[in-house]
Amino acid sequence: MAVTTQQLIQWKQQGRAIVALTGWDYAIAQLLDAAGVDLILVGDSLAVILGYETTLPITLDEMIHHAKAVRRAVKRALVVVDLPFLTYQESVSQAMQSAGRVLKETGAQAVKLEGGHPAMVETVARLVQAGIPVMGHVGLTPQSVHQLGLRQQGKSPEAGERILNEAIALEQAGVFSIVLEHIPAHLALQITQKLRIPTIGIGAGSDCDGQVLVTSDIIGLSEKQPPFAKVYTNLREHITQAVQKYAVEVRDRQFP
Repeated sequence: MAVTTQQLIQWKQQGRAIVALTGWDYAIAQLLDAAGVDLILVGDSLAVILGYETTLPITLDEMIHHAKAVRRAVKRALVVVDLPFLTYQESVSQAMQSAGRVLKETGAQAVKLEGGHPAMVETVARLVQAGIPVMGHVGLTPQSVHQLGLRQQGKSPEAGERILNEAIALEQAGVFSIVLEHIPAHLALQITQKLRIPTIGIGAGSDCDGQVLVTSDIIGLSEKQPPFAKVYTNLREHITQAVQKYAVEVRDRQFP
């Protein structure tokens, strides 16, 4: 049975942890779905897969292209798509057009937006009123990399209070879940206990209602992993060895 946004909220109430990973093409998404992942995020971390240094350059068209491939592969998991930098911050109408394109053209069930300041909360509320499911994202927001850097957020009491208030405001605006990225574990626990909707942590400790990581990090395809990621296998090494072995056999005329 396909996972729904309401089911995620029920799982929080039941204490069932939510498993989320990123997906970027048909093959990877098919494997994640078959392995039982609950939520597949077509994240703007796709930018790194495509060779960009940050998430900022990726376009809405690129996100839609890859999200369509992911959605074609998925039978069970909830598919959520990041709106990339400057495709929703300018105005509510811009956000509505971008989010509408994602849902109409990809078949994904929801979009994700970064930030919880008042203007973003208003945008989220308008999207939800229009029938567009929205996932929130507070703490370290990678689209603000030039402003925030990649350091942990919410370490001071004032910064922690601000992030907590942003999360509460996003819940009131109608998000069905919220990503907490790279914040102290005690703050993530406080937010998780305060909200009715599920929190999905990434570098935010073990007390969130679910966890998400970038798939290329956990399978060892990334050149660098963030400090909070765990590498479960090293595909870079396996693929390199396989290709080297193939090359030797071709050159030695052992294959075919």
